[in-house]
Amino acid sequence: MNSNRILFVLMSIALVLFQGVASAQSVVPPVPNVNARAYVMMDYTTGQIIASENADELHGPASLTKIMTSYIIGRELQSGNISETDMVTISRNAWARNFPGSSLMFIEVGKEVSVKDLNYGIIIASGNDACVAMAEHIAGTESAFADLMNAYAGKLGMTNTNFANSHGLPADDQRTSARDMAILARAMIQDVPEEYEIYKEREFTFNGIRQYNRNSLLWDRSLNVDGMKTGFTTESGYSLVTSAVDGETRLITVVMGTASEAARAAESKKLLNYGFRYFETVTAYSAGDEMATQRIWGGSADEIKLGAGEDVVITLPRGQRQNLNANFVLDNVLEAPLAEGQVVGTVNLTLDGEDIASFPLVTLQAIEQGGFFKRIMDSIKQNFSDE
Repeated sequence: MNSNRILFVLMSIALVLFQGVASAQSVVPPVPNVNARAYVMMDYTTGQIIASENADELHGPASLTKIMTSYIIGRELQSGNISETDMVTISRNAWARNFPGSSLMFIEVGKEVSVKDLNYGIIIASGNDACVAMAEHIAGTESAFADLMNAYAGKLGMTNTNFANSHGLPADDQRTSARDMAILARAMIQDVPEEYEIYKEREFTFNGIRQYNRNSLLWDRSLNVDGMKTGFTTESGYSLVTSAVDGETRLITVVMGTASEAARAAESKKLLNYGFRYFETVTAYSAGDEMATQRIWGGSADEIKLGAGEDVVITLPRGQRQNLNANFVLDNVLEAPLAEGQVVGTVNLTLDGEDIASFPLVTLQAIEQGGFFKRIMDSIKQNFSDE
């Protein structure tokens, strides 16, 4: 092939991984009507948004704020900056009496409480007082902790979020979106799994007071819900972030601004049932899967194996895995030497003619440069080849 010719090569990959007769096109009904101001349903593994409405609309986060407070606690425990056995002296700022009529752990000024108890009090009892105590323990002041919250929000890509306090009670310039809460929920499960484990606990007792987790879906036997958090203020309405698992698929749902506690649970359940019924998370290719054998010029061998460098996990309509089609584009004609794992192109996955995903095409073996005579012969052949 002459050097001035276009070097992009497009080839179809047929029956590489998915064998058998293709089934009919998937029929996925519309998302059911969700009675919420905003909602998002995300595939946890892939991060794909399966369904949404007003995903970027701004809302007061209410107690969903505590997911970020908990996320930071998990990070601090992970790094060793704090430990569960640390004793925190409760300041007047964190005193339960400062938050009348709101959710509390009922801690008292001047008393010492362990980080573990405060953490449980935040996650299960939704204690506003516990949030302030932990904010001061980690950052010195609640305002400094809010700065830390916003730094993490920026790092996670929560572009519509700003936190003003650790607990979510109404404050100027405190806002978030359903999409941002889904992003945060995903980070919680992915980055601090030990912290997320607490979210499945149904009750917590402190100082003789037993409190139950406000996430009523934890008691729903029809769903394997294992977190996350409820929220309510008069301005924001009733909100709920949930996560549940069915087989290899984990979904995250966020509903914001529903009319009641019962409504936020019902609308979340509606989304989860729809998502698990009509979608699934599948591994399209595993790391090292061979997808093609391609001509390589000037090498110690004439062909090189190409494939996936890492697992390719995607979200698909349920039952459509075998109907995936793949094609790849080479960046250039392949010439030795090439190292194993070197990116040489892009693989595009389609379903029913629609783009689904793309990922790097890599070499699955190293090919050294051939000897002098081999390189000369390949150069001559290449000038007359269509490859």
